[in-house]
Amino acid sequence: MCCIVLPASMTKSLTTRAATGTARQADLLPVDYYHLVFTLPAPISAIAYTNKAVIYRLLFEIAAETLNTIAADPKHLGARIGATLVLHTWGSALTHHPHVHGIIPGGRLSLDGERWVACKPGFFLSVRVLSRLFRRRFLEELSNAQAAGQLHFFGEHAHLADASAFADWLAPLKQCEWVVYAKRPFAGPSAVLAYLSRYTHRVAIANSRLLALNERGVTFRWKDYRAQGNTRHKTMTLTTDEFIRRFLLHVLPSGFHRIRHYGLLANGGRREQLAQVRKLLQVMSADRELNGGDNDAAEQSVPPTFVCPDCCAAMIIVEILARKQPIRAPPWQRGTA
Repeated sequence: MCCIVLPASMTKSLTTRAATGTARQADLLPVDYYHLVFTLPAPISAIAYTNKAVIYRLLFEIAAETLNTIAADPKHLGARIGATLVLHTWGSALTHHPHVHGIIPGGRLSLDGERWVACKPGFFLSVRVLSRLFRRRFLEELSNAQAAGQLHFFGEHAHLADASAFADWLAPLKQCEWVVYAKRPFAGPSAVLAYLSRYTHRVAIANSRLLALNERGVTFRWKDYRAQGNTRHKTMTLTTDEFIRRFLLHVLPSGFHRIRHYGLLANGGRREQLAQVRKLLQVMSADRELNGGDNDAAEQSVPPTFVCPDCCAAMIIVEILARKQPIRAPPWQRGTA
């Protein structure tokens, strides 16, 4: 019989989870919510394991800065947004894969704080523009952290303590693509609450994925995202030592918060700013009633019923076909063929 004692940072009570869900419910707005993911390249993930506090902090801060900078640009939104970022450090096979999920209300508060402007249905910000700024700013801050002696290197990465070697190591990362992508928008505020409740205290692997523990090791289900169709779902068996090693890769530094709020949702002024947004949304609703709901702003604020899974644009219903009995041929009779 094998007994694994989980670190305190990876175990939370159901009572805490319920309390967190209740707190987040009070922050939800009656608007569309968008889902963006910021991912670090594999070389940076490799050094992140021995520099978790520094690199995870940069991942949070640069992702939030990127969203706020692009959103404030008049060429894009020209307004202030709010975002909740959730840190995940694992891939499906328990590998070290740091990334943050951004949950963002589908609208923004004008810079003067007097108007709420809804996003275009099914579109938030250009992921290509976000990716370029995220890459540049992260590498700048990573270089500053190395120069300040905040990073520690061991084993095959020991030579990166030298400034010139570190600069050479960073050079290819300035040219490769960094993965910033948009997932399908959430199906309303209730889906956002369900997501936060599910992921706020989630650990690297759920019990439902564990299949067996025997002399061969630990067998579990995992998803290969590079495969297509039904071949994505596979099983993997690791020795007990290797399974525990991979699991412990995802223990966070003591006191590190894996869910953070920025912009309109930042803890400092969240209550006042959300109250202002709700007030503006009520004004928009009153305008729709007075104008018969035919103005452009009202149309933009209504979430689309169906969203294309590929381009995330709103789908327009052209026609609804009622179900009918299938067409049947006349009964066959002998001699008529």
